[in-house]
Amino acid sequence: MAVATTYQQQLQTMVDENGEIVRWLITLGVSIGALLEVIDSSIVNVALPHIQGNLGATISEAAWVITSYSIANAIILPLAAWLGDTFGRKDYFIFSLIGFTVSSMACGFAPDLTTLVLARVLQGLFGGGLLAKAQAILFETFPREKQGLVQAMFGLCVIVGPILGPTFGGWLTDNMNWRWIFFINLPFGILATAMCALSLPPDIKTNKKTVVDWSGIFLLAMFLGSLQYVLEKGQDDDWFSSRTIVSLSVAAVVGLILFIAQELTTDHPAVDLRVLRHPSVASGVTYSLVLGFALYGVSFLIPNFAQTLLGYTAFQAGMLQVPGSLMTGFMMPFVGIFASRFDARLLVATGTVILAMAMFQLSHVTLNSGWENFFWPLILRGIGTVLMYLPLTLATVGGAPPKDIPAVTAFFNLSRMLGGSIGIAMLTTFLTRRSDFHRVVLIEKVTPFGPDTMQRINGMAQIFTHQGQSMHDAQNTALHMMNNVVTQQSMLLSYEDMCWLLGLLLCLSVPLCLILSSGKRKTAEPIEMH
Repeated sequence: MAVATTYQQQLQTMVDENGEIVRWLITLGVSIGALLEVIDSSIVNVALPHIQGNLGATISEAAWVITSYSIANAIILPLAAWLGDTFGRKDYFIFSLIGFTVSSMACGFAPDLTTLVLARVLQGLFGGGLLAKAQAILFETFPREKQGLVQAMFGLCVIVGPILGPTFGGWLTDNMNWRWIFFINLPFGILATAMCALSLPPDIKTNKKTVVDWSGIFLLAMFLGSLQYVLEKGQDDDWFSSRTIVSLSVAAVVGLILFIAQELTTDHPAVDLRVLRHPSVASGVTYSLVLGFALYGVSFLIPNFAQTLLGYTAFQAGMLQVPGSLMTGFMMPFVGIFASRFDARLLVATGTVILAMAMFQLSHVTLNSGWENFFWPLILRGIGTVLMYLPLTLATVGGAPPKDIPAVTAFFNLSRMLGGSIGIAMLTTFLTRRSDFHRVVLIEKVTPFGPDTMQRINGMAQIFTHQGQSMHDAQNTALHMMNNVVTQQSMLLSYEDMCWLLGLLLCLSVPLCLILSSGKRKTAEPIEMH
Protein backbone atom coordinates (compact mmCIF):
# COMPACT_ATOMS: atom_id res chain seq x y z
CA MET A 1 0.00 0.00 0.00
CA ALA A 2 1.27 3.50 -0.79
CA VAL A 3 2.67 5.06 2.32
CA ALA A 4 1.31 8.56 1.82
CA THR A 5 -2.13 7.25 0.87
CA THR A 6 -2.12 5.34 4.17
CA TYR A 7 -1.01 8.55 5.86
CA GLN A 8 -4.04 10.32 4.42
CA GLN A 9 -6.33 7.47 5.46
CA GLN A 10 -4.94 7.53 9.01
CA LEU A 11 -5.30 11.29 9.10
CA GLN A 12 -8.90 11.04 7.93
CA THR A 13 -9.58 8.48 10.66
CA MET A 14 -8.16 10.86 13.27
CA VAL A 15 -10.24 13.70 11.80
CA ASP A 16 -13.38 11.56 11.95
CA GLU A 17 -12.70 10.77 15.60
CA ASN A 18 -11.53 14.20 16.79
CA GLY A 19 -12.71 16.70 14.17
CA GLU A 20 -10.85 19.14 11.91
CA ILE A 21 -8.93 20.36 14.96
CA VAL A 22 -6.38 17.65 14.12
CA ARG A 23 -5.40 19.29 10.84
CA TRP A 24 -5.08 22.70 12.50
CA LEU A 25 -2.97 21.30 15.34
CA ILE A 26 -0.64 19.90 12.69
CA THR A 27 -0.59 23.29 10.97
CA LEU A 28 0.19 25.18 14.15
CA GLY A 29 2.81 22.68 15.32
CA VAL A 30 4.80 22.51 12.10
CA SER A 31 4.48 26.28 11.53
CA ILE A 32 5.94 27.03 14.98
CA GLY A 33 8.84 24.73 14.14
CA ALA A 34 9.45 26.47 10.82
CA LEU A 35 9.17 29.91 12.44
CA LEU A 36 11.78 29.02 15.06
CA GLU A 37 14.18 27.93 12.32
CA VAL A 38 13.68 31.07 10.22
CA ILE A 39 13.99 33.44 13.18
CA ASP A 40 17.20 31.77 14.36
CA SER A 41 18.77 32.33 10.94
CA SER A 42 18.77 36.10 11.61
CA ILE A 43 18.26 36.63 15.36
CA VAL A 44 21.97 36.25 16.12
CA ASN A 45 23.02 39.12 13.83
CA VAL A 46 22.21 41.93 16.27
CA ALA A 47 23.67 40.05 19.25
CA LEU A 48 27.04 39.37 17.62
CA PRO A 49 28.91 42.29 19.29
CA HIS A 50 27.65 41.12 22.70
CA ILE A 51 28.68 37.51 21.98
CA GLN A 52 32.08 38.73 20.81
CA GLY A 53 32.68 40.74 23.98
CA ASN A 54 31.31 38.13 26.37
CA LEU A 55 33.30 35.21 24.93
CA GLY A 56 36.46 37.18 24.18
CA ALA A 57 36.41 36.59 20.42
CA THR A 58 37.39 38.74 17.44
CA ILE A 59 34.75 39.94 14.97
CA SER A 60 35.80 37.37 12.35
CA GLU A 61 35.76 34.57 14.94
CA ALA A 62 32.33 35.56 16.26
CA ALA A 63 30.96 35.67 12.70
CA TRP A 64 31.30 31.87 12.62
CA VAL A 65 28.24 31.75 14.89
CA ILE A 66 26.25 32.89 11.82
CA THR A 67 28.28 31.14 9.12
CA SER A 68 28.22 27.70 10.76
CA TYR A 69 24.43 27.76 11.03
CA SER A 70 24.00 28.82 7.39
CA ILE A 71 26.34 26.11 6.06
CA ALA A 72 24.67 23.34 8.08
CA ASN A 73 21.22 24.60 7.08
CA ALA A 74 22.09 24.67 3.39
CA ILE A 75 23.48 21.12 3.43
CA ILE A 76 20.50 19.50 5.17
CA LEU A 77 17.68 21.25 3.26
CA PRO A 78 17.89 19.21 0.03
CA LEU A 79 18.35 16.01 2.06
CA ALA A 80 15.14 16.57 4.04
CA ALA A 81 12.92 14.70 1.55
CA TRP A 82 15.17 11.63 1.61
CA LEU A 83 15.49 11.71 5.41
CA GLY A 84 11.72 11.94 5.78
CA ASP A 85 11.24 9.00 3.41
CA THR A 86 13.88 6.95 5.22
CA PHE A 87 12.88 7.56 8.84
CA GLY A 88 9.23 8.60 8.45
CA ARG A 89 7.77 12.09 8.23
CA LYS A 90 6.52 12.15 11.85
CA ASP A 91 9.59 10.59 13.46
CA TYR A 92 11.99 12.76 11.48
CA PHE A 93 10.09 16.00 12.09
CA ILE A 94 9.73 15.40 15.85
CA PHE A 95 13.38 14.31 16.02
CA SER A 96 14.31 17.59 14.30
CA LEU A 97 12.14 19.60 16.73
CA ILE A 98 13.69 17.97 19.79
CA GLY A 99 17.21 18.27 18.34
CA PHE A 100 16.68 21.95 17.47
CA THR A 101 15.36 22.73 20.96
CA VAL A 102 18.18 20.88 22.74
CA SER A 103 20.87 22.44 20.54
CA SER A 104 19.32 25.87 21.19
CA MET A 105 19.77 25.29 24.91
CA ALA A 106 23.34 24.17 24.27
CA CYS A 107 23.93 27.48 22.43
CA GLY A 108 22.55 29.42 25.40
CA PHE A 109 24.76 27.60 27.91
CA ALA A 110 27.90 27.61 25.71
CA PRO A 111 30.92 28.58 27.88
CA ASP A 112 33.16 29.46 24.91
CA LEU A 113 33.03 30.25 21.22
CA THR A 114 34.02 26.75 20.04
CA THR A 115 31.13 25.16 21.93
CA LEU A 116 28.74 27.81 20.63
CA VAL A 117 29.78 27.25 17.00
CA LEU A 118 29.44 23.46 17.32
CA ALA A 119 26.00 23.88 18.90
CA ARG A 120 25.01 26.22 16.05
CA VAL A 121 26.07 23.56 13.52
CA LEU A 122 23.72 21.08 15.21
CA GLN A 123 20.99 23.72 15.37
CA GLY A 124 21.37 24.34 11.61
CA LEU A 125 21.27 20.61 10.80
CA PHE A 126 18.10 20.06 12.80
CA GLY A 127 16.57 23.35 11.62
CA GLY A 128 16.91 22.50 7.93
CA GLY A 129 14.66 19.50 8.45
CA LEU A 130 12.03 21.66 10.15
CA LEU A 131 11.70 24.16 7.32
CA ALA A 132 11.50 21.77 4.37
CA LYS A 133 9.38 19.05 6.01
CA ALA A 134 6.92 21.54 7.54
CA GLN A 135 5.82 22.77 4.13
CA ALA A 136 5.67 19.26 2.68
CA ILE A 137 3.55 18.04 5.61
CA LEU A 138 1.08 20.88 5.09
CA PHE A 139 0.73 20.07 1.39
CA GLU A 140 0.07 16.42 2.24
CA THR A 141 -2.33 17.15 5.10
CA PHE A 142 -4.87 19.48 3.50
CA PRO A 143 -7.01 19.13 0.37
CA ARG A 144 -6.23 21.28 -2.63
CA GLU A 145 -8.99 23.83 -2.00
CA LYS A 146 -7.55 24.72 1.43
CA GLN A 147 -3.91 24.96 0.37
CA GLY A 148 -4.04 28.73 -0.15
CA LEU A 149 -5.01 29.52 3.44
CA VAL A 150 -2.70 26.90 4.93
CA GLN A 151 0.31 27.99 2.89
CA ALA A 152 -0.51 31.57 3.87
CA MET A 153 0.06 30.65 7.52
CA PHE A 154 3.34 28.98 6.61
CA GLY A 155 4.30 31.95 4.44
CA LEU A 156 3.93 34.28 7.41
CA CYS A 157 6.69 32.33 9.15
CA VAL A 158 9.00 32.52 6.14
CA ILE A 159 8.44 36.19 5.28
CA VAL A 160 8.03 37.76 8.72
CA GLY A 161 10.67 35.57 10.41
CA PRO A 162 13.74 37.31 8.93
CA ILE A 163 12.31 40.67 10.10
CA LEU A 164 11.17 39.47 13.53
CA GLY A 165 14.56 37.88 14.22
CA PRO A 166 16.71 41.03 14.48
CA THR A 167 13.91 43.04 16.13
CA PHE A 168 13.15 40.45 18.79
CA GLY A 169 16.83 39.57 19.17
CA GLY A 170 17.69 43.23 19.72
CA TRP A 171 15.06 43.56 22.44
CA LEU A 172 16.17 40.38 24.24
CA THR A 173 19.84 41.35 24.02
CA ASP A 174 19.27 44.90 25.29
CA ASN A 175 16.88 43.98 28.11
CA MET A 176 18.25 40.58 29.22
CA ASN A 177 21.38 39.17 27.58
CA TRP A 178 22.39 37.43 24.34
CA ARG A 179 21.88 33.92 25.75
CA TRP A 180 18.12 34.51 25.87
CA ILE A 181 17.91 34.59 22.07
CA PHE A 182 18.49 30.83 22.35
CA PHE A 183 16.67 30.10 25.63
CA ILE A 184 13.45 31.57 24.20
CA ASN A 185 13.22 28.56 21.86
CA LEU A 186 12.61 26.13 24.75
CA PRO A 187 8.89 26.74 25.52
CA PHE A 188 7.98 27.04 21.82
CA GLY A 189 9.99 23.95 20.93
CA ILE A 190 8.23 21.92 23.64
CA LEU A 191 4.82 23.23 22.53
CA ALA A 192 5.44 22.39 18.86
CA THR A 193 6.76 18.93 19.76
CA ALA A 194 3.68 18.14 21.86
CA MET A 195 1.31 19.33 19.11
CA CYS A 196 3.03 17.27 16.42
CA ALA A 197 3.31 14.19 18.63
CA LEU A 198 -0.43 14.30 19.35
CA SER A 199 -1.74 15.23 15.90
CA LEU A 200 0.53 13.71 13.25
CA PRO A 201 -0.51 10.18 12.22
CA PRO A 202 2.08 7.51 13.07
CA ASP A 203 4.57 6.47 10.40
CA ILE A 204 4.08 3.19 8.61
CA LYS A 205 6.95 0.85 9.26
CA THR A 206 8.21 -1.05 6.22
CA ASN A 207 10.76 -3.83 5.76
CA LYS A 208 12.19 -2.07 2.74
CA LYS A 209 16.01 -1.99 2.88
CA THR A 210 17.40 1.54 2.96
CA VAL A 211 20.15 2.29 0.45
CA VAL A 212 22.24 5.29 1.50
CA ASP A 213 23.77 7.42 -1.25
CA TRP A 214 26.90 8.34 0.71
CA SER A 215 28.69 9.68 -2.38
CA GLY A 216 25.80 12.01 -3.14
CA ILE A 217 25.63 13.25 0.46
CA PHE A 218 29.40 13.90 0.52
CA LEU A 219 29.35 15.77 -2.80
CA LEU A 220 26.32 17.80 -1.69
CA ALA A 221 28.11 18.81 1.50
CA MET A 222 31.21 19.67 -0.52
CA PHE A 223 29.24 21.83 -2.96
CA LEU A 224 26.87 23.65 -0.60
CA GLY A 225 29.34 23.93 2.28
CA SER A 226 31.97 25.51 0.04
CA LEU A 227 29.47 27.78 -1.69
CA GLN A 228 27.94 29.01 1.55
CA TYR A 229 31.37 29.76 3.01
CA VAL A 230 32.35 31.74 -0.09
CA LEU A 231 29.12 33.76 0.09
CA GLU A 232 29.42 34.41 3.82
CA LYS A 233 33.15 35.22 3.95
CA GLY A 234 33.92 36.48 0.44
CA GLN A 235 33.66 40.20 1.16
CA ASP A 236 35.60 39.95 4.43
CA ASP A 237 38.44 38.08 2.68
CA ASP A 238 38.45 40.36 -0.41
CA TRP A 239 37.02 37.59 -2.59
CA PHE A 240 39.44 36.00 -5.05
CA SER A 241 42.52 37.64 -3.60
CA SER A 242 42.15 35.01 -0.85
CA ARG A 243 43.50 31.51 -1.51
CA THR A 244 40.82 30.05 0.73
CA ILE A 245 38.03 31.68 -1.29
CA VAL A 246 39.60 30.57 -4.59
CA SER A 247 40.06 26.98 -3.35
CA LEU A 248 36.53 26.72 -2.01
CA SER A 249 35.07 28.27 -5.18
CA VAL A 250 36.79 25.53 -7.20
CA ALA A 251 35.55 22.94 -4.70
CA ALA A 252 31.99 24.27 -5.06
CA VAL A 253 32.07 24.04 -8.87
CA VAL A 254 33.66 20.57 -8.91
CA GLY A 255 31.30 19.39 -6.17
CA LEU A 256 28.26 20.63 -8.10
CA ILE A 257 29.28 18.91 -11.34
CA LEU A 258 30.07 15.59 -9.64
CA PHE A 259 26.93 15.82 -7.49
CA ILE A 260 24.66 16.29 -10.52
CA ALA A 261 26.37 13.39 -12.32
CA GLN A 262 26.04 11.15 -9.25
CA GLU A 263 22.39 11.92 -8.55
CA LEU A 264 21.28 11.46 -12.16
CA THR A 265 22.98 8.09 -12.55
CA THR A 266 22.29 6.35 -9.22
CA ASP A 267 19.13 4.33 -8.63
CA HIS A 268 18.71 5.62 -5.09
CA PRO A 269 19.67 9.33 -5.05
CA ALA A 270 19.90 11.23 -1.79
CA VAL A 271 18.44 14.23 -3.64
CA ASP A 272 15.98 13.59 -6.45
CA LEU A 273 17.09 16.11 -9.09
CA ARG A 274 14.60 14.64 -11.53
CA VAL A 275 11.81 16.75 -10.05
CA LEU A 276 13.35 19.69 -11.92
CA ARG A 277 12.16 18.12 -15.17
CA HIS A 278 8.81 19.82 -14.60
CA PRO A 279 9.04 23.27 -16.24
CA SER A 280 6.94 24.97 -13.57
CA VAL A 281 9.12 23.51 -10.80
CA ALA A 282 12.36 24.55 -12.52
CA SER A 283 11.09 28.10 -13.17
CA GLY A 284 9.55 28.33 -9.68
CA VAL A 285 12.82 27.31 -8.03
CA THR A 286 14.65 29.89 -10.18
CA TYR A 287 12.11 32.55 -9.26
CA SER A 288 12.52 31.59 -5.62
CA LEU A 289 16.18 32.64 -5.95
CA VAL A 290 14.96 36.09 -7.02
CA LEU A 291 12.47 36.16 -4.13
CA GLY A 292 15.21 35.26 -1.64
CA PHE A 293 17.51 37.88 -3.16
CA ALA A 294 14.84 40.58 -2.81
CA LEU A 295 13.39 39.47 0.55
CA TYR A 296 16.69 39.08 2.39
CA GLY A 297 18.29 41.91 0.40
CA VAL A 298 15.77 44.47 1.64
CA SER A 299 15.95 43.05 5.16
CA PHE A 300 19.71 43.63 4.98
CA LEU A 301 19.69 47.07 3.30
CA ILE A 302 17.09 48.92 5.37
CA PRO A 303 18.40 48.13 8.91
CA ASN A 304 21.97 48.61 7.70
CA PHE A 305 21.13 52.03 6.24
CA ALA A 306 19.17 53.08 9.33
CA GLN A 307 21.94 52.07 11.74
CA THR A 308 24.93 53.22 9.68
CA LEU A 309 23.69 56.57 8.38
CA LEU A 310 20.68 57.54 10.50
CA GLY A 311 22.07 56.44 13.88
CA TYR A 312 19.26 54.02 14.75
CA THR A 313 19.80 51.26 17.29
CA ALA A 314 19.30 47.65 16.18
CA PHE A 315 15.90 47.56 17.87
CA GLN A 316 14.80 50.85 16.27
CA ALA A 317 15.92 49.62 12.86
CA GLY A 318 13.88 46.47 13.36
CA MET A 319 10.82 48.44 14.44
CA LEU A 320 11.12 50.44 11.22
CA GLN A 321 10.02 47.33 9.35
CA VAL A 322 7.14 46.41 11.65
CA PRO A 323 4.39 48.26 9.68
CA GLY A 324 5.34 46.36 6.53
CA SER A 325 5.33 43.10 8.48
CA LEU A 326 1.88 43.89 9.89
CA MET A 327 0.65 44.53 6.35
CA THR A 328 2.10 41.17 5.32
CA GLY A 329 0.31 39.46 8.21
CA PHE A 330 -2.95 41.26 7.40
CA MET A 331 -2.90 40.41 3.69
CA MET A 332 -1.61 36.85 3.86
CA PRO A 333 -4.90 35.16 4.89
CA PHE A 334 -6.87 37.07 2.23
CA VAL A 335 -4.40 36.21 -0.50
CA GLY A 336 -4.46 32.62 0.77
CA ILE A 337 -8.24 32.43 0.53
CA PHE A 338 -8.47 33.96 -2.94
CA ALA A 339 -5.23 32.63 -4.45
CA SER A 340 -6.92 29.52 -5.84
CA ARG A 341 -9.40 31.67 -7.78
CA PHE A 342 -6.76 33.54 -9.76
CA ASP A 343 -3.96 32.53 -12.05
CA ALA A 344 -0.82 32.33 -9.90
CA ARG A 345 1.29 33.75 -12.72
CA LEU A 346 -0.72 36.98 -12.71
CA LEU A 347 -0.44 37.36 -8.94
CA VAL A 348 3.31 36.69 -8.94
CA ALA A 349 3.88 39.21 -11.74
CA THR A 350 1.76 41.82 -9.92
CA GLY A 351 3.62 41.26 -6.67
CA THR A 352 6.98 41.51 -8.43
CA VAL A 353 6.05 44.86 -10.01
CA ILE A 354 4.76 46.23 -6.68
CA LEU A 355 7.94 45.12 -4.90
CA ALA A 356 10.03 46.77 -7.64
CA MET A 357 8.04 50.01 -7.16
CA ALA A 358 8.81 49.88 -3.42
CA MET A 359 12.53 49.53 -4.17
CA PHE A 360 12.46 52.49 -6.57
CA GLN A 361 10.72 54.59 -3.88
CA LEU A 362 13.33 53.58 -1.29
CA SER A 363 16.05 54.81 -3.66
CA HIS A 364 14.95 58.39 -2.86
CA VAL A 365 15.67 58.31 0.88
CA THR A 366 18.16 60.86 2.22
CA LEU A 367 20.11 61.50 5.40
CA ASN A 368 17.17 63.61 6.57
CA SER A 369 14.63 60.82 6.02
CA GLY A 370 12.51 59.84 8.98
CA TRP A 371 10.10 57.06 9.83
CA GLU A 372 7.40 58.53 7.57
CA ASN A 373 9.71 58.31 4.50
CA PHE A 374 10.07 54.55 4.96
CA PHE A 375 6.45 53.83 5.85
CA TRP A 376 4.74 53.61 2.47
CA PRO A 377 7.60 51.96 0.55
CA LEU A 378 7.79 49.25 3.23
CA ILE A 379 3.99 48.87 3.19
CA LEU A 380 4.24 48.34 -0.58
CA ARG A 381 7.05 45.90 0.04
CA GLY A 382 4.81 43.90 2.39
CA ILE A 383 2.02 43.76 -0.20
CA GLY A 384 4.34 42.81 -3.04
CA THR A 385 6.06 40.09 -1.01
CA VAL A 386 2.76 38.41 -0.15
CA LEU A 387 1.61 38.47 -3.77
CA MET A 388 4.94 37.01 -4.84
CA TYR A 389 5.53 34.35 -2.21
CA LEU A 390 2.21 32.60 -1.74
CA PRO A 391 1.11 32.21 -5.40
CA LEU A 392 4.70 31.27 -6.31
CA THR A 393 4.60 28.48 -3.74
CA LEU A 394 1.31 27.16 -5.11
CA ALA A 395 2.48 27.49 -8.73
CA THR A 396 5.80 25.73 -8.08
CA VAL A 397 4.50 22.86 -5.99
CA GLY A 398 1.19 22.72 -7.90
CA GLY A 399 3.09 21.99 -11.09
CA ALA A 400 4.56 18.75 -9.70
CA PRO A 401 3.00 15.31 -9.11
CA PRO A 402 2.05 14.79 -5.46
CA LYS A 403 4.71 12.10 -5.02
CA ASP A 404 7.40 14.72 -5.72
CA ILE A 405 6.09 17.29 -3.22
CA PRO A 406 8.68 16.63 -0.45
CA ALA A 407 11.59 17.04 -2.89
CA VAL A 408 10.05 20.11 -4.53
CA THR A 409 9.44 21.91 -1.23
CA ALA A 410 13.04 21.18 -0.19
CA PHE A 411 14.37 22.67 -3.43
CA PHE A 412 12.02 25.63 -3.16
CA ASN A 413 13.19 26.52 0.35
CA LEU A 414 16.85 25.89 -0.50
CA SER A 415 16.73 28.17 -3.53
CA ARG A 416 15.13 30.97 -1.49
CA MET A 417 17.80 30.63 1.18
CA LEU A 418 20.63 30.55 -1.37
CA GLY A 419 19.08 33.54 -3.10
CA GLY A 420 19.23 35.39 0.20
CA SER A 421 22.88 34.41 0.76
CA ILE A 422 23.84 35.41 -2.78
CA GLY A 423 21.89 38.65 -2.43
CA ILE A 424 23.51 39.71 0.83
CA ALA A 425 26.99 38.76 -0.44
CA MET A 426 26.51 40.74 -3.67
CA LEU A 427 24.89 43.73 -1.98
CA THR A 428 27.64 43.91 0.65
CA THR A 429 30.30 43.88 -2.06
CA PHE A 430 28.50 46.33 -4.32
CA LEU A 431 27.84 48.71 -1.42
CA THR A 432 31.55 48.90 -0.68
CA ARG A 433 32.60 49.22 -4.33
CA ARG A 434 29.94 51.80 -5.23
CA SER A 435 30.69 53.80 -2.09
CA ASP A 436 34.36 53.96 -3.11
CA PHE A 437 33.35 54.96 -6.64
CA HIS A 438 31.04 57.77 -5.47
CA ARG A 439 33.67 59.00 -3.01
CA VAL A 440 36.23 59.36 -5.81
CA VAL A 441 33.70 61.28 -7.91
CA LEU A 442 32.71 63.57 -5.03
CA ILE A 443 36.30 64.27 -4.03
CA GLU A 444 36.98 65.48 -7.57
CA LYS A 445 34.25 68.09 -7.10
CA VAL A 446 34.72 68.86 -3.40
CA THR A 447 38.31 70.11 -3.15
CA PRO A 448 39.74 72.36 -0.42
CA PHE A 449 40.48 74.93 -3.11
CA GLY A 450 36.94 75.19 -4.55
CA PRO A 451 35.17 78.45 -3.59
CA ASP A 452 32.06 76.72 -2.24
CA THR A 453 34.09 74.21 -0.24
CA MET A 454 36.40 76.90 1.16
CA GLN A 455 33.39 78.98 2.19
CA ARG A 456 31.82 76.04 4.02
CA ILE A 457 35.08 75.01 5.71
CA ASN A 458 35.77 78.58 6.83
CA GLY A 459 32.23 78.88 8.17
CA MET A 460 32.62 75.71 10.24
CA ALA A 461 36.09 76.80 11.40
CA GLN A 462 34.67 80.06 12.72
CA ILE A 463 32.12 78.14 14.77
CA PHE A 464 34.88 76.00 16.31
CA THR A 465 37.06 79.03 17.09
CA HIS A 466 34.12 80.58 18.93
CA GLN A 467 33.97 77.37 20.96
CA GLY A 468 37.56 77.89 22.10
CA GLN A 469 39.66 76.01 19.52
CA SER A 470 42.75 77.55 17.95
CA MET A 471 42.51 78.52 14.28
CA HIS A 472 44.74 75.58 13.29
CA ASP A 473 42.67 73.06 15.26
CA ALA A 474 39.43 74.59 14.01
CA GLN A 475 40.56 74.24 10.38
CA ASN A 476 41.53 70.58 10.94
CA THR A 477 38.20 69.85 12.65
CA ALA A 478 36.33 71.51 9.78
CA LEU A 479 38.28 69.47 7.21
CA HIS A 480 37.56 66.30 9.19
CA MET A 481 33.85 67.09 9.27
CA MET A 482 33.83 67.81 5.53
CA ASN A 483 35.50 64.44 4.94
CA ASN A 484 32.75 62.77 7.00
CA VAL A 485 30.10 64.55 4.91
CA VAL A 486 31.68 63.24 1.69
CA THR A 487 31.86 59.73 3.16
CA GLN A 488 28.22 59.83 4.25
CA GLN A 489 27.05 61.12 0.89
CA SER A 490 29.02 58.44 -0.98
CA MET A 491 27.46 55.74 1.23
CA LEU A 492 24.01 57.23 0.70
CA LEU A 493 24.47 57.15 -3.08
CA SER A 494 25.62 53.53 -2.90
CA TYR A 495 22.48 52.56 -0.95
CA GLU A 496 20.36 54.29 -3.58
CA ASP A 497 22.20 52.33 -6.29
CA MET A 498 21.43 49.05 -4.52
CA CYS A 499 17.73 49.89 -4.30
CA TRP A 500 17.73 50.60 -8.04
CA LEU A 501 19.59 47.34 -8.65
CA LEU A 502 17.02 45.31 -6.71
CA GLY A 503 14.15 47.06 -8.46
CA LEU A 504 15.68 46.43 -11.89
CA LEU A 505 16.37 42.76 -11.07
CA LEU A 506 12.74 42.29 -10.06
CA CYS A 507 11.49 43.88 -13.28
CA LEU A 508 13.78 41.67 -15.39
CA SER A 509 12.49 38.55 -13.61
CA VAL A 510 8.84 39.08 -14.61
CA PRO A 511 9.10 37.01 -17.86
CA LEU A 512 9.85 33.93 -15.72
CA CYS A 513 6.17 34.03 -14.71
CA LEU A 514 5.26 32.74 -18.19
CA ILE A 515 6.89 29.38 -17.44
CA LEU A 516 5.14 28.90 -14.08
CA SER A 517 2.04 26.78 -13.78
CA SER A 518 -1.30 28.42 -13.00
CA GLY A 519 -1.22 26.84 -9.54
CA LYS A 520 -4.41 24.92 -10.22
CA ARG A 521 -3.91 21.17 -10.40
CA LYS A 522 -7.00 19.53 -11.78
CA THR A 523 -6.56 16.01 -10.51
CA ALA A 524 -5.09 14.48 -7.41
CA GLU A 525 -2.64 11.61 -7.70
CA PRO A 526 -1.86 9.16 -4.92
CA ILE A 527 1.31 10.16 -3.10
CA GLU A 528 3.74 7.29 -2.97
CA MET A 529 7.03 6.99 -1.19
CA HIS A 530 9.97 6.03 -3.31
